[in-house]
Amino acid sequence: MPLTFRKSFTILPGVRLNVNRKSLSLTLGRNGAHRTWSTTGRTTTSADLPGPFGYRRTTRRG
Repeated sequence: MPLTFRKSFTILPGVRLNVNRKSLSLTLGRNGAHRTWSTTGRTTTSADLPGPFGYRRTTRRG
């Protein structure tokens, strides 16, 4: 079983810095909706919708 590393730091309320083995990412938003930018070029937008539904869209730069 491979080992993984992930650490999240809260910088300000609603702003987190996420660190893992390959990249850094910055997340803005709170429960319900947020946007994440990664050093690998990915941008993810997520939102919780009513009931058991959710929305997630990921795009890559370049």
